[in-house]
Amino acid sequence: MPLPSTAAVPLGHLRLHQYLALEPGPRLLVTAAVHGNETCGTRALARLVQALDEGTLRLRQGQLTLLPVTNPLAYARGERQGDRNLNRQLQPTSTPRQYEDHVANVLSPLLAAHEVLLDLHSFRAEGSPFVMLGPRDNDGPLEPFAHEAAETRLALALGAPRIVEGWLGTYARGLARRGAPAGDIVQAIGTTEAMRRAGGYGVTLECGQHDDPAAVDVAEAAVRRALALLGMIDPAQALPAPVGQPAWLQMQDVVDRLHPDDRFERPWRHFDPVRAGELIGRRHDGTPVLAPGDGCLVFPDPSAAVGTDWFYWARPSARSNDGPPAAVCP
Repeated sequence: MPLPSTAAVPLGHLRLHQYLALEPGPRLLVTAAVHGNETCGTRALARLVQALDEGTLRLRQGQLTLLPVTNPLAYARGERQGDRNLNRQLQPTSTPRQYEDHVANVLSPLLAAHEVLLDLHSFRAEGSPFVMLGPRDNDGPLEPFAHEAAETRLALALGAPRIVEGWLGTYARGLARRGAPAGDIVQAIGTTEAMRRAGGYGVTLECGQHDDPAAVDVAEAAVRRALALLGMIDPAQALPAPVGQPAWLQMQDVVDRLHPDDRFERPWRHFDPVRAGELIGRRHDGTPVLAPGDGCLVFPDPSAAVGTDWFYWARPSARSNDGPPAAVCP
């Protein structure tokens, strides 16, 4: 099934592909193209739609909903967003003003109607695939959660070489630095955060670089592994995950781009290691931007808009074994 032409993508509705097995089971939603220039998930879901429609892939139980183009306007433009970033401020509103507000009003109840979410993304800089994982079980004010074990199993099943946690808390600290009121994290709510707020669980899979054909294979394999984990397809129809444990990282801080002439010192890749005090980039006036500690970079974006996240800094996490974290980023 070919990738739809952007000229043929309707901007007035979202197009779902839904499959209902005759046996009850989990309700899984898979989303792609939340950012319109991230199309590997769209292409992977087109393959899965074809396999399901032809019967070469069969649903054994549960409900599977595939949403290949979550942001039609951004997708039609081939850009990250339409009027704004759909993966921020994702909540219903009675006064929609931007295109993504209308999408959020449709997407929010769709998330709430499912139990599990797999959100497929890609990234600009070079680097290997990774999973974005939510918090541990907690009843705190930032992101209360009660499905840590199930979400962790899902993250591990996808086969990515790295698992990254701590995004919401780190982003909230960045918002505070921008002057947002204390406790105001609505700008940090994306697909998985909205899913957790609705009572379910889910992860984001960053499948690879935007235009890397291998990212499509990563996305398709991950969906099949998720379906097998949940008992929704025969495990024989899913590739086994790579042998070995993934590396675990925890985001610690975010640095914003403050001026169009802020620049990186060199082309950084995802997970490039840095040492405390190492030169990351320079502000427009020459002020150096230094690594806050030993760790690695995540989401380095040389084209970040002014006032948005330029790069994240992460360190090894102890979550994988509840022991001391590794000394350096893997």
